[in-house]
Amino acid sequence: MTLQLKYVAHSEIGLIRKNNQDSGFASPHLLVVADGMGGAAAGDLASAVAIDTVRRIEAPTDGRQMLDVLAHAIHDANDKIAELIESDVSLEGMGTTLTGAMFDGVEIGLAHIGDSRAYLFRDGRLERLTHDHTWVQSLVDDGKISETEAAMHPHRSLLLKVLNGQPTNDPDLAMMPVKAGDRLMFCSDGVCGLIDDDVIEAALQIPDLDQAVERLVAESLREGGIDNITVIVADVVESEGSDEVIVLGAASDQPIRAPGAPRRQLAEDDETEDTRVTRLADLEHPPTDDEERYDPQAPHQRRFRKPLIGLLLLALIAVAGLGTAYAWTRTQYFVGADRDKVAIFQGLSENLPGLSLSRVYEVQQLAVSELPPFYQEQVKAKIDVPSLNSARVTIAELTAAAQRCAPQPATSTRPSTPASKPSASPSKKAGSKPTPKPSAPATVQVEPSC
Repeated sequence: MTLQLKYVAHSEIGLIRKNNQDSGFASPHLLVVADGMGGAAAGDLASAVAIDTVRRIEAPTDGRQMLDVLAHAIHDANDKIAELIESDVSLEGMGTTLTGAMFDGVEIGLAHIGDSRAYLFRDGRLERLTHDHTWVQSLVDDGKISETEAAMHPHRSLLLKVLNGQPTNDPDLAMMPVKAGDRLMFCSDGVCGLIDDDVIEAALQIPDLDQAVERLVAESLREGGIDNITVIVADVVESEGSDEVIVLGAASDQPIRAPGAPRRQLAEDDETEDTRVTRLADLEHPPTDDEERYDPQAPHQRRFRKPLIGLLLLALIAVAGLGTAYAWTRTQYFVGADRDKVAIFQGLSENLPGLSLSRVYEVQQLAVSELPPFYQEQVKAKIDVPSLNSARVTIAELTAAAQRCAPQPATSTRPSTPASKPSASPSKKAGSKPTPKPSAPATVQVEPSC
């Protein structure tokens, strides 16, 4: 029997953020949530690009082919983000999570990267379908901390895997059969990062979809609403499924631009649903200006034009090469020392004589002197890392090492005072200086074994 989806979706800024960097999409065959990051580096653009790219696969697709289609679309989205970053250095650092599923009436093909989540509520029990790609989750997997400790960890939002233009970040893929009565939920960490699974389970027990979504949003706001809130809840039903196409958050109003094009905010009347679907393809092939392509000149005016054009082209090639090299250095990071503080640097750790190839990107509160000697030497020698995320993981590891190796509270020991003075030794010669008594030991500092 072929099943259908009945769904409700919602996205909002929350109580703290100034804009919505979440995006989402819901349709009869596709449910997706993306949580952008990067702040001024355009996290809203990253999530909008991801949704704008993935939503194009909305069409009936069967079986494991759903995973192939999803994976291909996600890689396309990642490539588009890479092109935008390459064309505009100010976008460096932007990225997005993506969690979504295709539905063929029998099962779902699930794709996931980042820390947004997908849940299944079946027969009164909640099951998490995705695995967070975070540093804290890796500590839980290794048995170093508990789930309860992970929820309160200061680095719980540090992502290890995300769509940020890097070629190695592949999504997790899985197939899962569904049945009538199942309820699916997709959300950004503005929901699952603030409220516990038992609260989510209680909300999903509400039969009415609208009321269930309202409860999830209300609980997230009650916990502070410190992040954007995006949630899609879908029931698997035998008939009368939804046929509405819903675009959420930044993807509904963020203009997608071609690499190198200036960013601008479109008014609501500037584009329709149809133009939004095709705008990226149109911008990638902008119309040419015929007057610039064809501008005939008299022969004497063109006599010296070719040599000048040749020199100009050589100059442009040289500038473009320097620009490309500079842009590449902006994608490199290392951890080092900025005066007495540990810092993340952007650029190359090696400098040319008289020319610095790096700049301080982010100074940490961690002092170099707080680190064990081995780590102090590493920081002073500079630690090369493959990405900004890796740099932040390294900072977290250094912080943990400093905390682990901090000196323990001091203890003091003193020998007991003898009841009476010992008698003089009969073997001492007259007039010889007495051997000085050993002084009582002072306070002993217990040093860490690091």
